[in-house]
Amino acid sequence: MVGQWWKEGDEKVVIRCYNDQRDRIKMECVEKSCEIGNDQTFLFTDTLGDPICRIRNTPLFTMLVAEVRNKLVGSIQGSVKPVKLQDRSVNVGYVLALRVVPQYRRHGIGSILVRKLEEWFMSHNADYAYMATQKDNEASLGLFVGKLGYVIFRNPAILVNPVNPRGLKLPSDIGIRKLKVKEAASWYRKHVVSKTDFFPDDIVKILRNKLSIGTWVAYYKNNNKIISWAILSVWNSSKVFKLRIGKAPLSFVILTKVCNFVGRFLPFLGLTALPDLFTPFGFYFLYGVHAEGPLRGKLVRALCEHVSNMAALDDGGACKVVVVEVDGESNGSDDSLRRCVPHWKMLSCDDDTWCIKPLKREENATSLSDVTSMFLSSKSRCLFVDPRDV
Repeated sequence: MVGQWWKEGDEKVVIRCYNDQRDRIKMECVEKSCEIGNDQTFLFTDTLGDPICRIRNTPLFTMLVAEVRNKLVGSIQGSVKPVKLQDRSVNVGYVLALRVVPQYRRHGIGSILVRKLEEWFMSHNADYAYMATQKDNEASLGLFVGKLGYVIFRNPAILVNPVNPRGLKLPSDIGIRKLKVKEAASWYRKHVVSKTDFFPDDIVKILRNKLSIGTWVAYYKNNNKIISWAILSVWNSSKVFKLRIGKAPLSFVILTKVCNFVGRFLPFLGLTALPDLFTPFGFYFLYGVHAEGPLRGKLVRALCEHVSNMAALDDGGACKVVVVEVDGESNGSDDSLRRCVPHWKMLSCDDDTWCIKPLKREENATSLSDVTSMFLSSKSRCLFVDPRDV
């Protein structure tokens, strides 16, 4: 694959597939030059020596790199998977990890990489391409929405809760049971798929993946309240990559030290100690979070606390936070998932933005505006976040 980029001497940009033996060390340099963050806070990613760790568990994936005069200057990753979208089975391509080293930006390399990846999507029968960014990332939105024809269709919230190393006491009136894979898949298909967009058709493969720790359902032990229930599955992202925060604001550093001091010497106050996020840490990702019934909120919280207790005992404390991504809009419900899931506002963010683009012309859609309306109308449905996309 070859794309053209013009600058001074008409230099040519070569787009090709990633070669592990040839490119691994070079990719580390690209990643370091493109750390995620702003002037105050940076999020460093440790891929544990595997640049494609985030897509390796998907059914079909690729990574493309951009070269100028044999120098690696950019990269992009993508995967294709089958999902349910508005009650239809479609294939979607996920765009992630678009990187262009700073000195080569604003010369069209990002556009070339995305277009080449879209061509790869279409060659593997993908109906849509989608990506996630932050709502204040003007460069990313300018490229995907302003230039490449993507539309914004969801604004999820990423909720992060620190793991309490001392453990949490769960309500005595709530029962929690672990489901077998077949039972969990059946439960999701019966209760969740019809109310969710982006539900993976290969849910069984996800649940059987070695990174999927299990699925739990919570219920009230009192049979009169059995109409309320909650379910979630847990993905151990610690085995894939680790994160580390650098250059954090002074207020965050002070809060961490105060919480740790109070949590250690005044435990009766019940204050959760903030984990050390300045050294590499792992996390559990909660997916398939769904609840029904008038008393579902307490059940969701109990499940999240149960997972936090699991994380506190795992790998000698390597897992320091529990993360879940939910719909950002509560739709007026006081019992929305966002309100029920325990999280620290300082660690969480509500600026995630999902964008999507049709790669094939819909039979009943004559223009992009028709497709846009279709996605906007789906906001009443829940969003299933595939853990393999994290």
